[in-house]
Amino acid sequence: MFRGINPLSLDSKGRLSIPARYRQPLQDAAGGQVILTVDRDRCLLLYPLPIWEEVERQLIRLSSTNPRARTLKRLLLGHAEECRVDAGGRILLPAPLREFASLDKRVVLVGQGNKFEIWNEPAWRDWRDAALSCAGNEKGDPLPDLDSLAF
Repeated sequence: MFRGINPLSLDSKGRLSIPARYRQPLQDAAGGQVILTVDRDRCLLLYPLPIWEEVERQLIRLSSTNPRARTLKRLLLGHAEECRVDAGGRILLPAPLREFASLDKRVVLVGQGNKFEIWNEPAWRDWRDAALSCAGNEKGDPLPDLDSLAF
């Protein structure tokens, strides 16, 4: 399980050093192979390869005649890049993906259970602050099982 907020720095080559506590789980789950792709919130998603392969199968099954499904497939599959965690625990983030998410020196690695999000640090703070300011004020359909959770 990937959880927590980890402020990190990219090196001059655009490499992200994975926190030590996540290196072995990534090695065990995927032999160090990961997939990076884009998210509509202008961050990157980092999946261990086996988790991504299941996501990819689900995406491929979506109808290409549905415009929303087609857009989602283009974004997630079209930008997906296979990367490897090197012996030093680093991942080279491809330049087009760094550009998409405006990643420079300071980034935030956000655990999401089965994957990570990689954010530009100021963008993460802005998103988090906006989410906190409107928490509980959302309009629309509630999540089906949210009421059963105790926080």
